[in-house]
Amino acid sequence: MYQSMTVIAGFLLFYSLFAGRFESRLISGPFLFLLAGILLGDPGLGLLDISVKGETLRLLAELALAIVLFTDAANANLSVLRANNQIPLRLLLIGLPLTLIFGSVAGLWVFEQSTLLEAAILATILAPTDAALGQAVMSNPAVPAPIREGLNMESGLNDGICVPVLLVLLELMYHESSGQGALFLSAKFLTAEIGIGVLVGGSAAWLTSKIMKISEAQGWELPAWRQLIMPGLAVFVFAASQWLGGSGFIAAFVSGLYMGYLIRTHKHKYLDGNEGYEEVLSIIVWLLFGGVVMTQVWDDVEPRHLIFAVASLTVLRMVPVIISLTGTGLSWSHKLFIGWFGPRGLASIVFLIMVMQENLNLQNDINITAICTVVLSVALHGMSANPWVNRMKSNY
Repeated sequence: MYQSMTVIAGFLLFYSLFAGRFESRLISGPFLFLLAGILLGDPGLGLLDISVKGETLRLLAELALAIVLFTDAANANLSVLRANNQIPLRLLLIGLPLTLIFGSVAGLWVFEQSTLLEAAILATILAPTDAALGQAVMSNPAVPAPIREGLNMESGLNDGICVPVLLVLLELMYHESSGQGALFLSAKFLTAEIGIGVLVGGSAAWLTSKIMKISEAQGWELPAWRQLIMPGLAVFVFAASQWLGGSGFIAAFVSGLYMGYLIRTHKHKYLDGNEGYEEVLSIIVWLLFGGVVMTQVWDDVEPRHLIFAVASLTVLRMVPVIISLTGTGLSWSHKLFIGWFGPRGLASIVFLIMVMQENLNLQNDINITAICTVVLSVALHGMSANPWVNRMKSNY
């Protein structure tokens, strides 16, 4: 454990010292972290010694996703969503369900031995998109603002929407294998998970915002400690909800969304710290993904896994997007652009680590396919972002 901790901390120190140099290159941060993980893990030097099914990896991954869910939800600009709601709402309410449906059907076709539940689990793992892999798109003024905001809003909210879907699918799988009343017990489970998560997340955000106002008015708040308020709240609601039998991810998402609304005029000064912790945990997860998770399936990749991975990044994403954006007045080039830039990243990795703890018949195929999709996404989206953006016309 101390060896792995030393290696991870050493890489964080090294990257922090030269981050400006690295981030000015064409290679994306996650791609660099992935390569570093491969070099430092079993495929390379073998310095990362963490069990893929152990509690350490899962806890790090879950904390990373909890803070990402909280931060993305808190940063969501609801006024922009109301003003330019066509793209993000259509992507979330039409495109995302269609992606899940198309992915499930494709899973049944490619993996003939799979059940509908297993295919749906694979589709859900690969449905969320990751804005961090598309920074060249999100921050480039050459991309029309509604498209940038739409993609950013979609990636910020779709992982939170997919969490309860994955939870109920895993619960259905568990009850199906135990022979109990699957639908009733899963509905009861989902109600408890969502109910406790919403209650804990919402009440903690409301109470924290009230105390923040009092503290600021009395002059008790110190700038040095202000940056810990939001990450502390995110971890608190996650852990408390899990402890009480709810979903910590739903609690983090709801708490972030509500807190962003409550402190909307001052939220950026409070969320800067969150983004730093999010970056650190994300880097660690990417390192461990490359050095620990990928090694489990290194020699088992088959053509069908790559076929599904390519399909997931193209037709299974792009067709639902095009359907959802029909009638918006967007050109075909803009629809294709939005459809292509749905990179898979941290949320898919964390969902995969959660699923790897389960005992599914299709377990190895799910693992391999999800890993192939994420790796291809990191490479292809990273290489294509700048060239495609540079060719875009800035008129909308």
